[in-house]
Amino acid sequence: MEQRHLGRTGLRVSRIGLGTLTWGRDTDEHDAADLLKTFWEAGGTLVDTADVYGNGEAEYLLGRLIDGLVPRRDLVISTKAGSVPDPDRRFDGSRGHLLAALDASLARLGTDYVDVWHIHAYDPRTPLEETLQALDLAVSSGRVRYAGVSNFCGWQIAKAATWQLAAPGTRTRLASTQMEYSLLQRGVEREVLPAALDLGIGLLPSSPLGRGVLTGKYRNATPPDSRGASEHLAPFVEPYLDDMAGRIVDAVTTAADGLAVTPLQVALAWVRDRPGVAAPIVGARTAQQLTAALSVEALSLPDEICRALDDVSAPVHRYPDHDWSTL
Repeated sequence: MEQRHLGRTGLRVSRIGLGTLTWGRDTDEHDAADLLKTFWEAGGTLVDTADVYGNGEAEYLLGRLIDGLVPRRDLVISTKAGSVPDPDRRFDGSRGHLLAALDASLARLGTDYVDVWHIHAYDPRTPLEETLQALDLAVSSGRVRYAGVSNFCGWQIAKAATWQLAAPGTRTRLASTQMEYSLLQRGVEREVLPAALDLGIGLLPSSPLGRGVLTGKYRNATPPDSRGASEHLAPFVEPYLDDMAGRIVDAVTTAADGLAVTPLQVALAWVRDRPGVAAPIVGARTAQQLTAALSVEALSLPDEICRALDDVSAPVHRYPDHDWSTL
């Protein structure tokens, strides 16, 4: 699998990443082992997790599989901290919480360091400079090699990255940002992606298949074994089952038919090759699904197909978005 630099850093990652959102909840150890081995054998290196996935079970499962199944040195492990199970305070970006969460993640993963550590979301109750200090301390202590943020909007990521570049002392440059990005969700193109490109931050798209909808599996009905039929994941899929999404899925299917490939391959190739993207994170449930996603490695979409998909899925840009002067 082709490797790409993560933002403006020397770290190289596989251009498709393996997500572990369902590990420890819907994906057991046996299936997780199959996924990780399939990914590694295909040349994949970037494995993404978080301290809240499966209430810590995702990290624990990954830790059990490291070395016993796949050498630690062959993986680029990314995890996140900052989300908390508190309905009154969903995110905690305090230095104390973040550093304690990192230590707990390392213990579950059974490793001395993580390659990339993301702040899971912006915490408006904590001064941003305090949150960023946690990144600096984590990197300077050797527990983290590279740092990034997740789910920060345009001004938040620009402020954070600029602070790290301009503030006095030894600061840790932001290497990456993880955001939802697909043909069904192009909101990052308004301000987040232009900021990331300007500041040398690599984008790691989550849900690159539109929460599974872009595979075409929901065109006629909801498959009983799909996330859309799952009690706890159905609300996650439902927003992408409207008429607009249907038109985009139809266009993806038409393109796939013309290229003699699958809708999954078309949708994944489109987001993988967007400017600023380092590696889409694919959250397959089975090794068979993952193999289907990894088959996109050999596919590059023709320019006319890309333009057609761009047109049918184009987000509305209005003042004061970055391209307002062209309206």
